Amino acid sequence: MKKVISVLAITALIAACGTTKNTTSTSSETKKVVSNPVTYANTITAEDLKTALYTYASDEFQGRETGKPGQKMAINFLKEHYIKYGVPAAKSDGNYFQEVPLDIMKNPEVALSVNGKDFKYLENLISLSAGPTGTLSTEEIIYASFGIEDEKFSNYTDIDVKNKIVLIKSGEPKNADGTFTISGTTDASKWSNMRQQFSAKRDVAKEKGAKAVFFYFPEVYQMAAAQFGNASGRMSLSDTTEEAYFFLINSDLGKSFLNDIDTNDKSAVLKTKMTLDYKNNAEKISSENVAAFIKGSEKPDEIIVISAHLDHEGIKDGKVYNGADDDGSGTVAVVEIAEAFAKAVKDGNGPKRSILFLNVTGEEKGLLGSRYYTDMDPIFPLENTIADLNIDMIGRTDPKRKEGNRNYIYLIGSDKLSTELHNISEEVNTKYTNVELDYTYNDENDPNRFYYRSDHYNFAKNNIPVIFYFNGTHDDYHQPSDTPDKIEYDLLENRTRLVFYTAWELANRENRIIADKAEKK
Repeated sequence: MKKVISVLAITALIAACGTTKNTTSTSSETKKVVSNPVTYANTITAEDLKTALYTYASDEFQGRETGKPGQKMAINFLKEHYIKYGVPAAKSDGNYFQEVPLDIMKNPEVALSVNGKDFKYLENLISLSAGPTGTLSTEEIIYASFGIEDEKFSNYTDIDVKNKIVLIKSGEPKNADGTFTISGTTDASKWSNMRQQFSAKRDVAKEKGAKAVFFYFPEVYQMAAAQFGNASGRMSLSDTTEEAYFFLINSDLGKSFLNDIDTNDKSAVLKTKMTLDYKNNAEKISSENVAAFIKGSEKPDEIIVISAHLDHEGIKDGKVYNGADDDGSGTVAVVEIAEAFAKAVKDGNGPKRSILFLNVTGEEKGLLGSRYYTDMDPIFPLENTIADLNIDMIGRTDPKRKEGNRNYIYLIGSDKLSTELHNISEEVNTKYTNVELDYTYNDENDPNRFYYRSDHYNFAKNNIPVIFYFNGTHDDYHQPSDTPDKIEYDLLENRTRLVFYTAWELANRENRIIADKAEKK
């Protein structure tokens, strides 16, 4: 795990959760095969999960750091298991690997002049993307204020930023009574949420064709410069489709563009002489997602994604960070669920909808593998993707729950986009597994912001309903002591079965779930 929405009638759900029939003909005889998910869920065992995890989270895999030899061992481990279980590759060419091009960030060489005054890299600005080597020169920039484009409010109504340099700032507008204009309440929207506003505002500007974005956020500049401004090996996706710059800037540079930027909320064209020389020093590497696929028998174009991240922290100071819980537990769970579905297919009881088993890379580097899949190269159209069930850390117990039921799981996001998904999850659990479903971290005001910190978020931001399965953190989180001997395999078995049953129901019910709470685009 990365450190840093129509109500379903109960009668309809019970019917959908029940047995389904698959009829095949042999000469003059018609044979009925009754599909019982319990038969296949029972193939997911603590013993099999343990055997797989003791290999996957062993020292031999060197902590599975993105782009390193251990990560290459991990993807081959997954490929071999999918082949062994008879689960085909998702890509049409038969390749289980989806290449994810990455940049290892190193400090670029930047020379910036604004209205005759020179500004220095790190001191006044840092790059949040690996922009192209080149020069930009202009005599005007576009001030887009908060940089918001929303159905309830837009800073882009009267301005055109195509092929222009754009200046935006943090935050979002408020009404006279102190409530936020977009939400109409005292709750901030994604446009000023600390973790969301960077990507939300950047993506809008890029979609509108901006050449470069200067983001004024002095409150976090020093912290960000210390964290991201050095040549620390930070990774980002290589953007092969658009070449744009994205800078975070401090108060001095922001006010050189617009002196009253703190109080001026009106979009405008600013007469500004600016020259930017930029040399990209990033190192190009490649990593891989692993994608296996079971084609649906009746509705093959509708896809359920079951995801987990395959990477971890690697080796630091000679110590292997095995990542048994984070996220070896989720990875072996996905593989075991794939095997269970494959056995159902072999028995003639395959799912009506298709299942994509997606093991993503680079989660620990910023959800990179899942973002590449959703934003750059989805193997299947996102509009056909009905849900993502994401598994990230399900093998341990949260020490904060010492007095509580150990047979629990934290669920995050199940009700945020689809009421049906949440209800199905609850009903399936009651019928089959009786795990205590804990929604502590599903709170909008959760200070941990777990909803934004694992790979399901890249699906959710694209209006795809999600469930994030999570056991909480513990003292071994992101430490070399996160080893397979500390996994509670009976809990891992039951939680994995819960995900399987939920996927089974989503794949076999009559109608696809509706994202009734999704944002309109």
